[in-house]
Parts: sequence; C-alpha cells; structure tokens
Amino acid sequence: MLKIKKLEHRFIRSIPRELDVGVIYISMEYSTAVHCCCCGCGEQVVTPFSPTDWKMIYDGESVSLTPSIGNWHSACRSHYIIKQGIIVEAGSWNDAQITAERKRDKLAKAHYYNPSAKPLNLEEEMKDTSRQLSRDLRVMGNLLGWLRNLIRKN
Repeated sequence: MLKIKKLEHRFIRSIPRELDVGVIYISMEYSTAVHCCCCGCGEQVVTPFSPTDWKMIYDGESVSLTPSIGNWHSACRSHYIIKQGIIVEAGSWNDAQITAERKRDKLAKAHYYNPSAKPLNLEEEMKDTSRQLSRDLRVMGNLLGWLRNLIRKN
C-alpha cells in the first residue's frame, strides 16, 4: 500500500541533501529526478534520464516518468507509476520477473552504448533460456527415472 498518492515537482539545479516527502526533485543539469519512495519507507529513489533509463515528461503543469519505478533493491520492493504527478500503484514482481528485467536492461544498455555489438535479439534470448530450462527438466526427469528404477530393484 502506497502512502504517497501525489508528487509535487520542483525543478532544481542540484539535489538537496534532505528530501521533502511528496516532492520529486528534477535536475535537468544532471538529467536526474529524485524523490522519497512513495510507500513511505523513506528510501531515496534516483531515476536518471537517458535513452536507456527513465524519460521525464513535463506538460507545463505536471510531471510523468516512464517506465515505472521498481524499488527492487529496497526492503519495501514497491512498484508504481508517476503519471502527471499522481502515483499509481503497479503490481508486485516476483524474483524471476525482476531478474528478466535486469537482464533486458543490461542488454539494452550494452546495445545502445556499443552499437557495433551483435544486434539485440530478446526473442532469441528468451528461446535460449527456454531451451536451457527444457534441457534441465529433461536431465532431472532422467535422473528421477534412474532413481526410481534403482529403488525398485532394491
């Protein structure tokens, strides 16, 4: 449950040492926004702006950030969207989803910052992961069958 339902935006030159709850500080000079986690835990949430990180939209009255904010490194593991200054709670993610997103993010950054690298093919990455899982399950099934036969003989 999120305690903060709305964020007031403040365009600033540099990030203050102490953050006010319910305020998102935006530094265009440092291409970064910072706010206190909207769950109320007090964690500082830093969202850098870049082609591979967050994007900020200012419509003249309010601020939106995309993509969602996922505080996977924090104890609260809160997940929310900032849309026109309003906080919208997003669904929680399991460890597998978090790991997959971290992998996707790492691949996107590698591709963006090294365009001469092999083209990014997430579909192929997912197929590789699926193939590995299928192999692992087959090995486990074979091992289980071998153990059953061994037990029956004794």
